[in-house]
Amino acid sequence: MSQTELIEQCKQNNRKAQLRLYRQYCEGMFVVASRFLKHTPDAEDAMQEAFINAFQKIDQYNAEVSFGAWLKKIVINKSLDKLRAKQQYYLSIDEAQLEVVADEDNWQTSDETTLEEVKIEIEKLPDKYRVVVILFLLEGYDHQEISEILNISTTASRTQLLRGKKKLQQALQKRNHGTGY
Repeated sequence: MSQTELIEQCKQNNRKAQLRLYRQYCEGMFVVASRFLKHTPDAEDAMQEAFINAFQKIDQYNAEVSFGAWLKKIVINKSLDKLRAKQQYYLSIDEAQLEVVADEDNWQTSDETTLEEVKIEIEKLPDKYRVVVILFLLEGYDHQEISEILNISTTASRTQLLRGKKKLQQALQKRNHGTGY
């Protein structure tokens, strides 16, 4: 059965089709939720709620993007809802007080730095930085999209990314050299 047929059956509330679609995407969507929510049960809850929401609103899916991309956006939003509910979210930022941080493209790490080390250090970032870093670097959203998803200004998105990248760079330098600088 093709993906299109499977989705059409889901639109008709076919439980077997929903289960097949769930099985097809559950592992990948759990990974997405886990990027935002460090606590596994929270990530599982966000993923489950996202699937429930997706199946309830599957009639709104119009195939402009892949089903996986559509579902991924729902998972990200549910994950962010979980963060908000735990009040581990963003502090309001007075844009007039935003400090200028190093140029976005001007930072380096040691050649010995592995992808796994970067992922580990991203997970250690404070949520307000980690979420923007994940959305930008791992999920590929631009600042306009991040500002819409998180309901913050594009300036705040850029600043949170720059600060997060700066903390990430410092952590990686410390990890590789045993010192902050």
